[in-house]
Amino acid sequence: MRYLIIILLVFFNSTAQDKYSVKNILKDSGYSLDSFYVGATFKYSALNSNSKLEKIFLKEFNYLTPENASKQTAIHPRPGVWNWKKHNDWIDFAKKNNLTVRIHGPISPQASKWAKNDDRTKEELLLNLEEYFIELCKRINEEPNVKWMDVVNETILRNGDWFSEKPGDSSWENPWTQIGLNSDGYPIYIVKAFEIAQKYAPNVKLVYNHNGGMERKMWQKVLSTISYLKNKGLRVDGLGWQAHLRDVRGVGLVKKDLDYLSYLIDWCHSKQMGFHVTELNYWLRDESPNSIDVLNRQSISYSNIVNTLIAKRNNGLVTLNLWGIKNKKGPGNYPKNILSIYDKDLKPAQAFYSIKKSLIEKNTLIRLPKE
Repeated sequence: MRYLIIILLVFFNSTAQDKYSVKNILKDSGYSLDSFYVGATFKYSALNSNSKLEKIFLKEFNYLTPENASKQTAIHPRPGVWNWKKHNDWIDFAKKNNLTVRIHGPISPQASKWAKNDDRTKEELLLNLEEYFIELCKRINEEPNVKWMDVVNETILRNGDWFSEKPGDSSWENPWTQIGLNSDGYPIYIVKAFEIAQKYAPNVKLVYNHNGGMERKMWQKVLSTISYLKNKGLRVDGLGWQAHLRDVRGVGLVKKDLDYLSYLIDWCHSKQMGFHVTELNYWLRDESPNSIDVLNRQSISYSNIVNTLIAKRNNGLVTLNLWGIKNKKGPGNYPKNILSIYDKDLKPAQAFYSIKKSLIEKNTLIRLPKE
């Protein structure tokens, strides 16, 4: 019954909400536009093509995270090879349309195969890291539209262990841990990445980005790593949560996990750091992307996460980035489908109306089970 009421409320408001973009809702509803941001990511192939995706983005948002164009795999895939075209095209797009940008080009598992090749040495890995990241930092530091950058990403596993290498050049490994740990037990590459960013990108806010749900061991290690970096005099301006939600009872659907998300935001604000939801979408394994129950759970999850951000907006910076605009098939075996804010026919999803409804009404949280 509760789900039915939610559906009816969203449907009743959908026609009115179609008239209002997210960026205008924020402007007209009294949000502080320098501390509360809502934006999105869309694929490079739709850029500068007068496509429906590009038109939707420009209608709705003025905060942009380019998808993968600033990662090492795109910019510096092999020794002596550099390719800045996609990165530069996104920067030009942001300038043309007066967009605020977060650059997603972290030192992370998404490294080039060159970095992951098994004949690498520690010295070669460190040189690889330095030459790519120094050049990226120097370039974006001169771009006035770039406000934030992800410095590292996916450093720790859900059980609290460091995310490390695998044999060969696996598509999902973190080769950088092979550079070693420092005398305090922290990966050298994490410290080095923040040293480089602080030195070569002083005009950009630095984000420690991470994936996962609300696994306590993982996040406590992330927070202790951030505290360690700050104690060394390094600048960490924000914590990012890469929010790929699974279609199970989790963040947004279970109170204890939503409470922990609230704790993470409060922790950041107590340290004068921003909190960023960097990659919000909804992952399915076997469930149909057209299932009413699935769409309900996505809608409720999004509403409760957005409402949590709204509740914290007066305490410090909060941002939300929707990773992808259109539903798509997932890579490999999991996820099978990835839901976003528009369906495959580019019709607004129930979850998108829920986001707008929350932004307009500044709703309270939907009642959630404890487990």
